[in-house]
Amino acid sequence: MLLIKNCNLIDMAGTFQQPRDLLAEGSKVKEVGEHIPEQKGWEVIDAAGRLVTPGIIDPHSHLGVSGTGNREGNDTNEMTSPVTPGLRGLDAIDPSDPAFGAALRNGVTTIVTGPGSANLIGGTFAAVKTVSGENPNLTIEECVLKEEAVMKMALGENPKFAYGKRNKQPATRMMSAAMLREQLMRAREYRQKWEEYQRKTAAGEETKPFERDLAMHSLMRVFDGMNCKIHCHHAVDAMTAIRIAEEFGLRYTLEHFSDCYLLIDEIKRHNCRVIIGPLFYGKNKLESHRKSLKSAGILEKNGIPFSVMTDCGVIPVEGLLVQMALLIKNGLSWEGALRAVTLSAAQLNDIDDRVGSLEPGKDADIVIWNVEPFATMSQAGVVIIDGKVRYVKKDGGPETDYIGL
Repeated sequence: MLLIKNCNLIDMAGTFQQPRDLLAEGSKVKEVGEHIPEQKGWEVIDAAGRLVTPGIIDPHSHLGVSGTGNREGNDTNEMTSPVTPGLRGLDAIDPSDPAFGAALRNGVTTIVTGPGSANLIGGTFAAVKTVSGENPNLTIEECVLKEEAVMKMALGENPKFAYGKRNKQPATRMMSAAMLREQLMRAREYRQKWEEYQRKTAAGEETKPFERDLAMHSLMRVFDGMNCKIHCHHAVDAMTAIRIAEEFGLRYTLEHFSDCYLLIDEIKRHNCRVIIGPLFYGKNKLESHRKSLKSAGILEKNGIPFSVMTDCGVIPVEGLLVQMALLIKNGLSWEGALRAVTLSAAQLNDIDDRVGSLEPGKDADIVIWNVEPFATMSQAGVVIIDGKVRYVKKDGGPETDYIGL
């Protein structure tokens, strides 16, 4: 048992900056209460009135996939075909990427990471705990929360640039939309045949062996509710994403969505969910030139479900909290900022049954803050993942890429 006493607790489940104790049993939260009696043999941490929150979640990243700055280690984009739904980000994640250590030091306990946006359909993102920031010798199997959380799709300039410049399809937005529709039609037909095969097999009817197609077998899951993570900056691409998603009955989030604040009425009309960002690096792409730090505050004011990403390595994972501070400065509430990178981030990636709030039965991913997360000098004092202390801030001690060094 791990007992954290004297918390100034925000649990994202109704308790907001109130004095509470928190008890973890194994990897799970067991109890949240005003005074939990200490028992012999328990590990006890006195939070001494410091702010305690759920672990921070980066909802869209390429950490562990994009390498550590060298081209040889970068597995972000498989640019041999524009349609690769059979790929899994899990198969490329390097747990020894030093960025996991940076995430841990900054209270980021879960990342959702996977392929980039060069392909119209890039494959699946995995949700991963940042425990390898403490021990880089862990395997990805020891870190993974959900092997395949969402299916990555992309519209806009990236697929055009990746393939059009080589005189391949897609070279226009029209072809991008047409190819995406074609693949979804194929996947829907494939799923119908698969279900018919399963029905006949279960009934003992004679049938031919089913010819599996890895790409379609993966993609057909979007018709069973797997969320589609659709890259789109520009309003034109966002509306195309909405149009196609509604045509095929898909669950989806609009990712990056630089123009979101210009389309509030459309977002609300279509009940869109949005993951914006990164917002404070240069406007180096024409399709993202209208992005604004005011967008998060506008989404919050209009009651639109949203989260905020780093897109690491576009900006470093440690930039997530700095980004949130800038969004607060530009109209987002403090509470809305914390929700965006905890519970909302989990909900928009279908992992909120495990993380995002501190409730009994959920993972004991907990941060005790020395300096609150959105202050300029924010510091995570103690970071706990799955009920185990993974990082303790040592005042005056040197920071290292890996906590155990």
